[in-house]
Amino acid sequence: MKKEVCSVAFIKAVFAEFLATLIFVFFGLGSALKWPSALPSILQISLAFGLAIGTLVQALGPVSGGHINPAITLALLVGNQISLLRAAVYVVAQLVGAIAGAGILYGVAPVNARGNLAVNSLNNNTTSGQALVVEIILTFQLALCIFSSTDTRRTSPVGSPALSIGLSVTLGHFVGIYFTGCSMNPARSFGPAVIMNRFGPAHWVFWVGPIVGATLAAILYFYLLFPNSLSLSERVAVVKGTYELEEDWEVHREEPNKTMELTAH
Repeated sequence: MKKEVCSVAFIKAVFAEFLATLIFVFFGLGSALKWPSALPSILQISLAFGLAIGTLVQALGPVSGGHINPAITLALLVGNQISLLRAAVYVVAQLVGAIAGAGILYGVAPVNARGNLAVNSLNNNTTSGQALVVEIILTFQLALCIFSSTDTRRTSPVGSPALSIGLSVTLGHFVGIYFTGCSMNPARSFGPAVIMNRFGPAHWVFWVGPIVGATLAAILYFYLLFPNSLSLSERVAVVKGTYELEEDWEVHREEPNKTMELTAH
């Protein structure tokens, strides 16, 4: 575990998660600003979030795995794909990146366009229970897309994982915006809430929903549909960060049947 933390690859990966989440939040929230001359459309916002994720997965995925989402990181931990330490540090980097991205956008956006900085909230008389179910389903489909499109064990053509993941995020927004503003990512919800100091009574939905949805997808994919052949001792080693392939993230990321190569939002 100590060797993993002290490696240059680990430091690069953590910085990549911070930077990717910062950029993602800046562009995603920026697309939803309420400009007086041109209010954003559902299509515009959905495409912006999807294109941002696709771009960042393509650009920084090889460095960190391109999680850009605490729910995905925790789901990969449950799926026995990354170490506990890596997951914890990634989540911190993602949350700090989200705050930084939202803060930069707040600073550059004119007051008359800033609005509430696209803070997630329940819309159209949606109850907390309904919102929770929606967020679970939205994040479930996203996580399932991520796991399947980036699984190096697959021999069939999968196309571009970055494009698939970006389209999955876009799909979620087409529906989710009407219910909750569409989170699917606790960091995306947390960043603007911190900057605007607007933590509504339903803020927990934007944590519990995505985490539960992604975790269910991980259990389904990694333990039921496509389980790997790791032994119990190997699984423990992965969680502890002492597994062989975690020693050099960059050298071994293309080997089959092991950890995920790319994951995202």
